[in-house]
Amino acid sequence: MAELAAAIDCGTNSTRLLIGDGTRAVVRRARVTGLGRDVDRTGALADDSIERTLATLREYRDLLGVHRVTRLRVVATSATRDAANRNRFVEPAADLLGTVPEVLAGPDEGRWSFLGATAALDPASGPFAVVDLGGGSTEFAVGVTDLEGVLSIDMGSIRFLERYLPSDPPRPEELSSALSVAEAHLDDVARELPAIADTRTWVGVGGTFTTVAAVELGLEPYDPERVEGFALARTAAEDVFRTLVTEPLVDRIHNPGLPRERAEVIVGGITLVVAIMRHFGIDPMLVSERDLLDGLVAAQLGRA
Repeated sequence: MAELAAAIDCGTNSTRLLIGDGTRAVVRRARVTGLGRDVDRTGALADDSIERTLATLREYRDLLGVHRVTRLRVVATSATRDAANRNRFVEPAADLLGTVPEVLAGPDEGRWSFLGATAALDPASGPFAVVDLGGGSTEFAVGVTDLEGVLSIDMGSIRFLERYLPSDPPRPEELSSALSVAEAHLDDVARELPAIADTRTWVGVGGTFTTVAAVELGLEPYDPERVEGFALARTAAEDVFRTLVTEPLVDRIHNPGLPRERAEVIVGGITLVVAIMRHFGIDPMLVSERDLLDGLVAAQLGRA
């Protein structure tokens, strides 16, 4: 039996687990735990957010035992980076898992996402630009087989929802403001990461991209095999955007492919998807289930 390794990502919106042998996923799980809710406003992780995340980590610990995982790496990203009280989460998580969560810097997050997302792609399709759109930050990483440049910016689905899109549904002026702020961030990306102009294949990773793909496909239930490698056309992304941001939450939850627990935050996420695709003229965006978890597992098994 092949040796198994695991990686856990304690993100701003979701807590995710991958158990694999470096080439295939044996278990892939994600729970919306909202660890980073209100961190942008308060600068601290909330007690209920911490407890939801720890409860999910207990479930994942049981799965690690069932599959006799021999190697584990745990990371925490934007929300934990920003929180002044991060140790209130990191210390009990370390006690629970027996492994101290690494608080990844933004560029490191982008590097691992690039490795995971491009490992199975044909280098002839490069140069690649991997866009890891998270709850608190977005990482842009470019290269072919080797990473040429990476940039992390404080532009995420929860951060934008809480700062710029408080109404349900968002008012037109709120959407205009959010898109303008995103445009300014993306001008910085183009200036600070000039290699992105040579991109041949764009790859979108993270829950926002996979959810938008699922909504476009009308997936009930979610099917990762149909989402992996899905070519999200710009017109399709714009259609999903117009639908989701004009509906109140009570109606939005009925869209096939949109999980109830993502129905609120998707407004911030889809706004950023269309902003990115418009700014760089992306058509299509290749959606990938593979991301930093895949890179972390492969590296532990010497297959990175």
